[in-house]
Amino acid sequence: MGKNVAEKLIASHLEGGTMQPGEEIELKMDQTLTQDATGTMVMLEFEAMGIPRVQTEVSAQYVDHNLIQSDYKNPDDHLFLRSACKKFGVHYSRPGNGVSHPVHQERFGKPGKTLIGSDSHTPAAGAIGMLAIGAGGLDVAMAMAGKPYTINMPEVWGVKLTGELPDWVSAKDVILEMLHRHDVDGGVNRIIEYYGPGLDSLSCMDRHVIANMGTELGATSTVFPSDDEVKRFLRSQNREDDWSELKADEDATYDVHEHIELSELVPMIAKPSSPGNVVPVREVEGQEIYQTYVGSSANPGFRDFASAAEIVDGKQVHDRVSFDVNPTSRQILENLMNSGHLQMLTRAGARIHQAGCNGCIGMGQAPATGQISLRTVPRNFPGRSGTKEDAVYLVSPETAAASALTGKITDPRDLEDIYGMTYPDAKEPEDIIVNTDQLVAPPPEEEAKHLELEKGPNVVSLPEFEPLPNAMEVPVLLKMGDDISTDEIMPAGSRILPFRSNIPKISEFVFEQVDEQFFERSQEVKDTGHAIVAGTNYGQGSSREHAAIAPRWLGTRVKIVKSFARIHRQNLANFGILPLLFQDDADYDSIEQGDTLKLTGLREAVQKGNEVEVENVTKGETYVAEHDLSSREIDMVLEGSQIGVVKKEFTAA
Repeated sequence: MGKNVAEKLIASHLEGGTMQPGEEIELKMDQTLTQDATGTMVMLEFEAMGIPRVQTEVSAQYVDHNLIQSDYKNPDDHLFLRSACKKFGVHYSRPGNGVSHPVHQERFGKPGKTLIGSDSHTPAAGAIGMLAIGAGGLDVAMAMAGKPYTINMPEVWGVKLTGELPDWVSAKDVILEMLHRHDVDGGVNRIIEYYGPGLDSLSCMDRHVIANMGTELGATSTVFPSDDEVKRFLRSQNREDDWSELKADEDATYDVHEHIELSELVPMIAKPSSPGNVVPVREVEGQEIYQTYVGSSANPGFRDFASAAEIVDGKQVHDRVSFDVNPTSRQILENLMNSGHLQMLTRAGARIHQAGCNGCIGMGQAPATGQISLRTVPRNFPGRSGTKEDAVYLVSPETAAASALTGKITDPRDLEDIYGMTYPDAKEPEDIIVNTDQLVAPPPEEEAKHLELEKGPNVVSLPEFEPLPNAMEVPVLLKMGDDISTDEIMPAGSRILPFRSNIPKISEFVFEQVDEQFFERSQEVKDTGHAIVAGTNYGQGSSREHAAIAPRWLGTRVKIVKSFARIHRQNLANFGILPLLFQDDADYDSIEQGDTLKLTGLREAVQKGNEVEVENVTKGETYVAEHDLSSREIDMVLEGSQIGVVKKEFTAA
């Protein structure tokens, strides 16, 4: 039987295990990607392991999240990252170069290769035939050290695309349609593979949009074949020699099947406050807005900006609307200048920001209180924009630009009647300006080993975490519902993320979105530690491991939930927090915030089986919880962190 693209990628990098869904496998990682919001911790972890140089084919560090320099903290971290890249052998992308995912695709993406990144949207690289996976920073640090990445073999979900997109409908509407059908957990434990004749009309950057937001479906990764369009893309980047064909065999099969007829799609929109809360734009049109925003890793291509520019060309955006444009790279910015599209945007009233993530991660461009913001970003979790009571809707560039003109949510197809406008159908120029100077290569190893890391006062070495105790009696410090995101566990934004390299300080903001008193209450039980209880899909969203490290610093020792999101569950194990699942979901209803839970004989129970007895001392009840930890993960939890395990291995070697 033939193989699909995902199976070919896995088979060519398999270092352990069997390719049966649910079975643990080990994958060789060719490349790593880190960005500054997570990369500072990765570099501190790599330093803590004592390994002198990265062992990958390519490792790249991007400064794209924390660009605001309101004090010393962000620029100090930028210098620390630059010094770490030089010392450890990592390519460095300085502030203003652009968003990691599209820049990596332009400069390093290579069909047939694997990539692991400390950013949940790393699967965007699947647009050009790579197997790219988002993970916690410690897993990326391990890959940099030459360790294989361990994961349970996913199912492969084949999505057949037929037809062509109609006017005013674009790639963003394809992935919003998938979210409309399947919500934020439809892709859990699956790799999504797109195939079929509909691919012929989708550019590599269109595919990037779809692969990027496969993360919002909870998917492990998204892959596309490497075909003539990928060859054209790499040729445009002066890298045609990096192209190789990678397609599914004619008799390939899939574990799960889906079909999308592109010609039947309409403009879609995700309402607050979940990427899965999707409806057609028609259902919410007419509502007054404050802001529209074009850019981010979820709409990073030339056409995304050029289409918006041609829609507003010769007109003025509504005087109520802040029309924010976030170029995704210096190269895109140069080409928009060269083609005249940047002038179209500025004359129409757009606000042009530096190339980077910016408002997508809550770094500036926060919307006004209680006002609607339409954004082409990948997610709209509560408060992520920087405004606590935000109302962020996810849309295509066409919908964003149309609404900027009218001052209300507008189906872009209506522009034909309102302005007599024809669909712009903007395309990338045949010959683009290629900026090959964006990334700084590291010096030779012999020179680098004498370099010192530049650590400002905000860069604090990782704390050491103690092993799992054999018994604990801890209060349930917080009980939450379903779909709690990492933005709610460890918020982003310009007020908080500058402390990403200072665990004691950033811990003060844990669960702030859910319970403003959580930090103070955690200090009251610092000696005993505490438990967290939640519902399904706990920890969805960003890969940021601070959502595990910071609670651990505050004393979280065990989390009991109905189900975990993949990356967050791994991060918990990586840092010695015991991730338990309710064996009977009804037990979730029996536990209340403030109850005291008692766990005894814990180390033996975790090692010998998968069941752990939990006594509710307050209620006089006993529950059975279970874990699904592998033997490798059990060692991490028992030792207190994966770093502790690796340090022992490295010392013994």
